[in-house]
Amino acid sequence: MSHKQAARIAPSILSADFARLGEEVKNVVLAGADWVHFDVMDNHYVPNLTFGPMICSALRPHTEAPIDVHLMVEPVDSLVEPFAKAGANLISFHPEASRHIDRTLSLIRDQGCKAGLVFNPAVGLEWMDHVMDKLDLVLIMSVNPGFGGQKFIPHALEKLRQARQKIDRWVEEGGQPISLEVDGGVNVQNIGAIRAAGADAFVAGSAIFNQPDYKAVIDAMRQEIAKVDSQA
Repeated sequence: MSHKQAARIAPSILSADFARLGEEVKNVVLAGADWVHFDVMDNHYVPNLTFGPMICSALRPHTEAPIDVHLMVEPVDSLVEPFAKAGANLISFHPEASRHIDRTLSLIRDQGCKAGLVFNPAVGLEWMDHVMDKLDLVLIMSVNPGFGGQKFIPHALEKLRQARQKIDRWVEEGGQPISLEVDGGVNVQNIGAIRAAGADAFVAGSAIFNQPDYKAVIDAMRQEIAKVDSQA
């Protein structure tokens, strides 16, 4: 039995107009977004530099939507508390960027946030198996992290199916619910296949922010998801 949750759309502000960030966040949430996705890059773990807790803190008053922070940084732990204090609701990180994965997950949860692990295209899901009790979120990267606007890697669908099986088995055995998120190249054309593979949270950047009507894109995404759910 699948334990997919209700679909959540999480626009990535990496593709927003940085000169109007507060307004962009308000507009995309009004257009129907569920979460606001923060791609935090350090020019060390990934070859790009984006933003830190100050931006999160500045945006927090502009929306009540959950802020979903994806840490593409190394080391991880020193940024957990600053982002939690800045208003993050979910914080996820890459297991290979942390020396003690279990400890980092505990640190995130101790700060009152939901905790997640992120898996790059070439990283196996085995890390999940040892820390399922501390996971609130699993994020499958469907591009190699570092830049927005990349094309979806098709193999991510198989990886999503594998992660879905692990999560469903865990929940069947009495474990807590775990969201399954996907990030990279998500758009109206492929979101149905991504939902069918097991995802319940969808990060989309350029597919939303590069369009003039955010609501039209988000509505179209939900329609594609609904088609899949009606056949389940």
